[in-house]
Amino acid sequence: MNAIVEELNKTIKGSNPHIYEMLSDMGKALFFPKGILSQSAEAKVKADKINATIGIAKEGDSVLSLSSITRYIKDIEPDDYLPYASSFGVPALREKWKTNLYEKNPSLDNLGVSLPVVTSGITHGVSLVSDMWVNKGDVIVLPDMMWGNYNMTFCVRNSARIVHYKSYDENLTKFNIDSFESVIRHQAEENKKIITVLNFPHNPSGYTLSKSEARRVAAILIDVARKGTNVVAVCDDAYFGLFFEEETSKESLFAKIAGKDKRLLAVKLDGATKEDYVWGFRIGFVTYAIGGDKDIIPALGALEQKTAGCIRGNISNCSHLGQTILLKSMCDDNYDLLKQEKFNLLKHRALEIKRVLKDPKYDDAFDVYPFNSGYFMCVRLKEVNAEQLRLHLLGNYGVGLISIGEKNIRVAFSCLEEKDVKNLFDIILSGINDLRKG
Repeated sequence: MNAIVEELNKTIKGSNPHIYEMLSDMGKALFFPKGILSQSAEAKVKADKINATIGIAKEGDSVLSLSSITRYIKDIEPDDYLPYASSFGVPALREKWKTNLYEKNPSLDNLGVSLPVVTSGITHGVSLVSDMWVNKGDVIVLPDMMWGNYNMTFCVRNSARIVHYKSYDENLTKFNIDSFESVIRHQAEENKKIITVLNFPHNPSGYTLSKSEARRVAAILIDVARKGTNVVAVCDDAYFGLFFEEETSKESLFAKIAGKDKRLLAVKLDGATKEDYVWGFRIGFVTYAIGGDKDIIPALGALEQKTAGCIRGNISNCSHLGQTILLKSMCDDNYDLLKQEKFNLLKHRALEIKRVLKDPKYDDAFDVYPFNSGYFMCVRLKEVNAEQLRLHLLGNYGVGLISIGEKNIRVAFSCLEEKDVKNLFDIILSGINDLRKG
């Protein structure tokens, strides 16, 4: 085994052997190489005459560039976005995101967590989790309503086995914690390790746990870990911060489970994609928290090294330009104010949907799934088929929606103007009535 791998694994075992047990075979073998990259880093410090190490082109003291590219990017020097970024990410951005993580999740209360590693969006973060923590046949506990790409990432790519719990009670009044607990505890009895993805605000339904629900979900995971099962709890916080109701939990579940038990690994996946409305930047982060009786900081550093190694062996590094612009945005004096303006815009759309759907004329056509956050909301059709309705609305009314399964329709209110809300649901009702008549 590579000497670097042995040292990383020894470090993790020394802090918490259960975390080492949770790693996939690939995760145990991953490392960040010290070859060309480390030699280039040394040369950057000491080669004061000639430095011919790094695989970029230079002209004088600056990076070589084309004016046909650089003329479109104002106020940023080419040296700050054209060279490769580190596989770990731009250091200043990692530090800034970590600082904000504590501000947004005060329950962490200075608990030691890893320095976030930059990913190419949250989808890439999910893929990293799958590579590092999932072996063939491992169980992934997910809701029956889930983002479809989980199947591609966990099952198709890494041969995991998804076990579902029911997202909501039969009357669609609340999150089905009883089903979640039943499935988690049963799988914990059957397996030495379980993995669960906690996606709130939820895609596709747009629901975030209440404060009491979040406390109970966290307590279940902590209890299962304390009873002897290794638990990898992945918090997919893609839509974090878009919480529109008072009782909605405003912190990530990551903050409630981080460091709570030596058999509980908390992984936070988040990013600028939705939080900062920069979908095409593809800038996300993966952050770890572990518990243990010994100093956990070395193990967190080792996990950062393995994660960067996984990135190095896959896409090498993430967009330097996207990271640079994001960092500048986060340091802007008006950053918080600008974000609040966009938050208010989305909140008003969500509240307008709730107002419109109070009209009893929709009651015999569909039920509304609970929603209080994020980008989406869903309805459950009572009679007609979801895909047939989708095609009918698209072909006859020029309205595009997403069908999920046989009965569910997803509405992305993130791209729906507030003035169009009532018209949209009236059209949906008309389409349903059309199909009823045959």
